[in-house]
Amino acid sequence: MPVTTQQLLQILPNAGSVAGVFVPVLNTAMNRYQIVGPKRVAAFIAQIGHESGQLKYVKEIWGPTAAQMRYEGRADLGNTQFGDGSKYRGRGLIQITGRANYKACGDALGLDLINQPELLEKPQHACMSAAWYWATRGLNTLADAGKFDTITKRINGGQNGAADRQMLYARALKVLA
Repeated sequence: MPVTTQQLLQILPNAGSVAGVFVPVLNTAMNRYQIVGPKRVAAFIAQIGHESGQLKYVKEIWGPTAAQMRYEGRADLGNTQFGDGSKYRGRGLIQITGRANYKACGDALGLDLINQPELLEKPQHACMSAAWYWATRGLNTLADAGKFDTITKRINGGQNGAADRQMLYARALKVLA
């Protein structure tokens, strides 16, 4: 069952007019990566809702903050060239971060994200990259098992924004029931 604009706005009321832009490409992405059924869709929308500020941000706001400065030179992110930290900052609805993740995502989606990282700011690629990330991290299985905190940890590395994520998840489960 595809998500409607009305349902998306009930879950992410701050999305406003962009909800209508995202709904068709969100449904396409979720369908491609088997993010189907209320449990999976609710968990996915809650996570992308938090990560993107309810579809407001498809590019990480850059300070650079102290945390962002640490992206530079991080081999685990594939940031091996000077400037990679800023160039491959978080983008898309799940905030793909780092040269290595941009390469893997680009290869999977048939996009040259190394030379055009800003492609992840376009709604269709922002949605598809999030669904790709979700699927490649085994998050459908965790959603089926109701392991929402584990999903948060796989996406964020910790429990950053846990209260907001949980609130969005509860709302999504109610709307999609």
